[in-house]
Amino acid sequence: MRNKRYWVALLVLFGVIIPFGADASESGISLNIRFFDRRVYRVSYDPIFIHITIANNSPSTYRFKLADDRVFSLDFDVRTATNRPLEQASQLIRRRTQSQQVFFREIAVEPGESFSFVEDLRNYVNIPDPGSFVVRASIHPELIRTAALPGDDGMLESNRLSLSVRPPTVIGPDGIPLEMDVVTGAVLVRERIPPDQVVEYMITARQRSQWERFFLYLDLETMLARDAVRNRRWIAESEEGRRRMVEQYREELRNNTTDGISVIPTDFEIERTQYTSFEGTVTVLQRFAFNNFTELKRYTYYLSMRDNIWTIVDYSVNNLGTE
Repeated sequence: MRNKRYWVALLVLFGVIIPFGADASESGISLNIRFFDRRVYRVSYDPIFIHITIANNSPSTYRFKLADDRVFSLDFDVRTATNRPLEQASQLIRRRTQSQQVFFREIAVEPGESFSFVEDLRNYVNIPDPGSFVVRASIHPELIRTAALPGDDGMLESNRLSLSVRPPTVIGPDGIPLEMDVVTGAVLVRERIPPDQVVEYMITARQRSQWERFFLYLDLETMLARDAVRNRRWIAESEEGRRRMVEQYREELRNNTTDGISVIPTDFEIERTQYTSFEGTVTVLQRFAFNNFTELKRYTYYLSMRDNIWTIVDYSVNNLGTE
């Protein structure tokens, strides 16, 4: 029995395993958070997706429990510039206080590996007013229990993020929300520029991951009508339902799941521009670099003039092979 205890002591001493409740932060286990898709965040409705990563830089396997409902594993502390903590979201309080079973799985993170997932910050805290905030996350490897004391479960704490939340969207004179430049904070206003410059502006913004500029000259409502199924749904929807459709389409473009218009080209060349007083087309040769080859595609963008402003309403793509 004495020998067995001796070997167990050695195993713990040399860190062969990092059990639940160990001081993981001092054992090479780190919790890192960043914005999943940084943009201009508004007070009322924009989701604030946070990318959470648990990294194991130790020589041992790190194990923890991850609840199917992440609110029982993850928590956020959000504070104002005066260090005042924001209140928890009402739905978070309900989910944690109601009587229910908490289902979870055990996650094993091997040395040199990491485990990541994404959560919406608004599911955890209430952000009623615009301002600047500091965000910090914590992971509880033994789950969050109402009777648990702070620090008694091997809790991991993350780095801090600076979050800026702006006032509600400003509506322009034409009823279209004005976009805000995430870099400068200034209102982005559509300018009276020719169709080729509109297309160049859009593609360049995508290459730089400047989403607010990318969407500035896109007429998303008209682009939605390209799909017959979506068009029928659009006609049947209420005003609020149509707004949700536009926001959903915007998210799909951000995630590159539906339209090749948001795929980032390595470089591009405007080949031809034609337009009348109300309609225009711009043909662009775009290159997409891969490991061993470059794919060529010819995009034709269709534009429409409204209130002396050109906007992109449709596009088509021809595959030209590789080089």
